[in-house]
Amino acid sequence: MKTEIKVQLEKLAYERSIPFCYNDYIECPSGCCPKCGSDDLMRLMRGVGCEYGVDWIITHILETELEAVNLQEAFEESVRECYPEMTKVGWMEFDTVSLMKDQDPVRWRCALAGYESQEADEGNIVSFDNGVTYYWRHDLENLVAPCLTRI
Repeated sequence: MKTEIKVQLEKLAYERSIPFCYNDYIECPSGCCPKCGSDDLMRLMRGVGCEYGVDWIITHILETELEAVNLQEAFEESVRECYPEMTKVGWMEFDTVSLMKDQDPVRWRCALAGYESQEADEGNIVSFDNGVTYYWRHDLENLVAPCLTRI
C-alpha cells in the first residue's frame, strides 16, 4: 500500500510543480528548455522553491496539508479504549494511563514501540522518512484521491 500511495504522491507533486531550466532561469512547461534545449530540468513550486526531483515537494505537501500522527496520543487513546479510565488502589483512584506511565515508564515505552510497529505493519500509519514522521493512511488516501479519479 505504501508504494501505491508514494506513486500517487509523486503524481501529485508533478501536477503541482513546473519544469524549470535553472541555467536559463525560465519555466519550461513542455519539458524541454526552449533556449538551450535541455531536458534535465528542475521542478519549480511557486512560492516554495526550485530543486531537482519531487521528494522535496512531497515533503512540503505532507507537512503543510496533513497532520503527522501523534503516536503518544494515539497509543494513550488505544489504552483508554481497552482499560477502565480510573484504577482504584486501596482507597485512592488514579487515571489508569497516568498510573501506567508513571509506575513503569520503561514498559510503557516498550508498549508504545510495539503499538507503533503494529500500526505500521498493518498499514494504518505510513512513513516516508524511515519512521521519523508517520501519517494516517486514510489521510494520505484522501489527499491523493483526486489523483486517482483523473486516471
